[in-house]
Amino acid sequence: MGGMTIRPILIHPDPRLKKRCAPVTEITDAHRKLAEDMLETMYAAPGIGLAAPQVGVLERILVMDCVKDPEAEPRPMVLINPEITWASEETRVYEEGCLSIPDQFAEIERPAEVRVRWLDLEGREQEEHFTGLWATCVQHEIDHLDGKLFIDYLKPLRRQMITRKMVKLKRDRERERVAERARG
Repeated sequence: MGGMTIRPILIHPDPRLKKRCAPVTEITDAHRKLAEDMLETMYAAPGIGLAAPQVGVLERILVMDCVKDPEAEPRPMVLINPEITWASEETRVYEEGCLSIPDQFAEIERPAEVRVRWLDLEGREQEEHFTGLWATCVQHEIDHLDGKLFIDYLKPLRRQMITRKMVKLKRDRERERVAERARG
């Protein structure tokens, strides 16, 4: 399959981050390579979740690993065509961030627990009940597949402020790249 590749992560605002992703109809080696690359990219970032649209692929695939303890065994998960089959009425508030919106965080309220069904890389159906950080993470990543970002839950003014910061960040990064090339 070749080595794993760290893929560039799209930064908001990018139209691809606002699109609803297409379901995966057949799991191919390209999807397996994508999943490997996404896990590599997520760990390198570092993050606990990453959805395919964040690396420019508009398909319903996400990866996550919410094991925070460095002593604990990592638990990389790949979810293809995930869907929430049940959500608790009880909610939890977590401070969320996003690899596509660097260094910006906000308290977001979501169901405290969810049950999710998905296909694994072998095409087998899986189902799991998630709680705590796992529940927050899987909902955040499924939102990405629907073209929704965590800042979409915020009041318009706060959302616009974060968007302006991201526009500036992208401009600054582009300027650095150009300067780098000129020096190179």
